[in-house]
Amino acid sequence: MPTPARPVELSAQHLASIPEWTFKDNKLYRRIEFGSFPEAIGFMCQAAFTCERMDHHPEWLNVYKVVEVWLTSHDQGRVTERDVQLAQALDAQLQKSAIKAPEAAARTSPAPHN
Repeated sequence: MPTPARPVELSAQHLASIPEWTFKDNKLYRRIEFGSFPEAIGFMCQAAFTCERMDHHPEWLNVYKVVEVWLTSHDQGRVTERDVQLAQALDAQLQKSAIKAPEAAARTSPAPHN
């Protein structure tokens, strides 16, 4: 059973746990640019299972190799702990995935050996 939505005030601690996300229009927001359209769609397909398992679903948009994600709890009319948890889960999925946004890959790639 999903965790009940609890309203939260977005603290520095919450935002620090999801540094790629911003608070925009009373929602958490992230724009992810992938290397190609199939990579973007692949991420969305993988993310769909995470969202379904958490019983919390994003608003999202795909245009070519860009995925934009907005998270809010509509029943509460604001961002809740569930939104922060889903943002963390999507970030973790992106980090573990073979399909990585170029900026994520750059942050996690080891330095080249000379």
